[in-house]
Amino acid sequence: MVHSSQNAPMPDLVLYHNDTCSKCRATAALLADRGLQPTVVEYLHTPPDAATLRDLLRKLAVPARALLRNNEPEYTQLGLDDPALPDETAIAAMVAHPRLIERPILVRGDRAVVCRPPERALELIGDP
Repeated sequence: MVHSSQNAPMPDLVLYHNDTCSKCRATAALLADRGLQPTVVEYLHTPPDAATLRDLLRKLAVPARALLRNNEPEYTQLGLDDPALPDETAIAAMVAHPRLIERPILVRGDRAVVCRPPERALELIGDP
């Protein structure tokens, strides 16, 4: 259902997306239902570099460790479960192994949210 008050694309919306992820698909559907067309970044195919990850972390206002998916094999294999893990080590791991990046991430301007659950997207777009 498209909400008539927001049926135009929002060019400043960026969705870091993995099509095999149900939360990513649900977030994309939530946006589409509101007539919003974000720029989609298939981050497994075009992984963000370290500078982009640092910028995302700033917009999310979280440490790098908070963006790590701890259920991926690389998390344990690379020793990322160390509570003293420096941010730069976590960032380097996400650059080298993008599936470690928590998803989906919705960015609007200078703010971002991890859309788990997908309704967290409403924090950036509102709910008309």
